[in-house]
Amino acid sequence: MQLSFLRPLYDRPGPWCSVYLDASRDTQDSRPGVDLRWRALKGDLLNQGADAATVDAVEQVVRRHDPLPGDYGIAVFATRGRPVFTEYLSAPPLRDLASWSELPHTMPLLAQRGEQVAWVRVLADRSGADAVAVSAGGVPRKAHVKGREDFQLRRVNPGGWSQSRYQRAAMEAWHHNAGDAAAATVELAEQVGAEVLVVAGDVRATGMIAAQLPERWQDVVVRTDAGSRTDGADPMRMDDVTVQTIAEVADQRINSALDRFGMQEDVGAGLDAVVSALRRNQVDTMLIVDDPSSTEQLWIGPEPTHIATDPAQLAAMSVLDPHRVRADAALVRALVGTHAELAVLGPDEAPDLTDGVGAVLRYVDASTPGRGHDTRDA
Repeated sequence: MQLSFLRPLYDRPGPWCSVYLDASRDTQDSRPGVDLRWRALKGDLLNQGADAATVDAVEQVVRRHDPLPGDYGIAVFATRGRPVFTEYLSAPPLRDLASWSELPHTMPLLAQRGEQVAWVRVLADRSGADAVAVSAGGVPRKAHVKGREDFQLRRVNPGGWSQSRYQRAAMEAWHHNAGDAAAATVELAEQVGAEVLVVAGDVRATGMIAAQLPERWQDVVVRTDAGSRTDGADPMRMDDVTVQTIAEVADQRINSALDRFGMQEDVGAGLDAVVSALRRNQVDTMLIVDDPSSTEQLWIGPEPTHIATDPAQLAAMSVLDPHRVRADAALVRALVGTHAELAVLGPDEAPDLTDGVGAVLRYVDASTPGRGHDTRDA
């Protein structure tokens, strides 16, 4: 998981209000319910010592955001009287949460977001196509392709000398329209950096579109006859194929990170080793088991790589006023600051991971913890 979208949260000093709220408004009494839940969180923030201006900034977002249909949540991060980052959650959070701390509490957001896979889906028939693309950050783009060829699009059987001419013209029209759809698909895929291309709809049209895609996109194409461009068509099967394909790619990423971690054998395992590697800018991808109940804490200074299990380690780095914070909050800040990635695991995906955390390293040298070197001195 790339974390660059969180950078605005670490470009500003804290302390931070971090709020996760079930904002669902799909029933008649939902608005009073949202108000009651927010009041409870507001009281919690004030009890934790949050300043009134920052709490009010969060409240403005909660009360004025554009509601979505159905069940959903929002995550809001604010500091010094200003909201800095807001994200809609596709489902309500596991529980409403309010935190006032030196660093933003981003781990619940990352755990719920999961692996973000950029994708493009094309719904095609022989006269054109409708395409939608979503970037890894969730930004949608759309394209509509209307076939250039207005000639008879069905293969006809008029008989006589003109039959083959009509059939060739129909085939050429399909081919041209598929070429336009393929070009639009490639343009969207390149814009969002797609890892999945789902081409759905008419079997002949999907085959022609797939065949005209450049070679670099051939390996990520999934064809399906689910879906139709006719009015009133049920999109459920097409949606199911898309979701399943995206989930498979996300799983492949997680499995790849686990495999790379396993190949390191005796390095990068456990909290001490990961913290040491982050200080040395060694981490390529950090693995962490999502544990909302964790009480682990770390010490930090003003820079992302000022991170330690013991304040004495920071004193050696001339950090004069270290702060003690949630371990996952400190780890995420360090990942963002060192351009590293994150893989969030379920408890059953890595049951033997030491301390529930590990790191795939960019490089390993003689002083890397785990090779006879004491992590406390690194």
